[in-house]
Amino acid sequence: QVQLVESGGGLVQAGGSLRLSCAASGRTFSSYVMGWFRQVPGKEREFVAATRWSSGKTYYADYADSVKGRFTISRDNGDTVSLQMNSLNSEDTAVYYCAARRSSWSMTIGTVSTYDYWGQGTQVTVSS
Repeated sequence: QVQLVESGGGLVQAGGSLRLSCAASGRTFSSYVMGWFRQVPGKEREFVAATRWSSGKTYYADYADSVKGRFTISRDNGDTVSLQMNSLNSEDTAVYYCAARRSSWSMTIGTVSTYDYWGQGTQVTVSS
């Protein structure tokens, strides 16, 4: 049974940092694209960041414009992905979801419907 379990959410002041982690289990995810998305009530789920390892240990990574330079996605090992979030502001308040997809790296990595597995989400609240 595939499971993605997020952790690390919480309450932080504006300008602060949080690190989210996603532990994946139930299969080998080394060839999967792993992504982070977020959602606030009344809005659609939006792309935050994604990454994929290649066999040569180089990796792909991409970010939403709103988080570039502040957030860093990393693959701690084959089945754990983290999202380091710095310089947080109130607009980063959301439920953050980890996701995994089998299909290869492409221009659709930011598309919710292309991901096969999702975690339950973790709340991040930034107070101003």
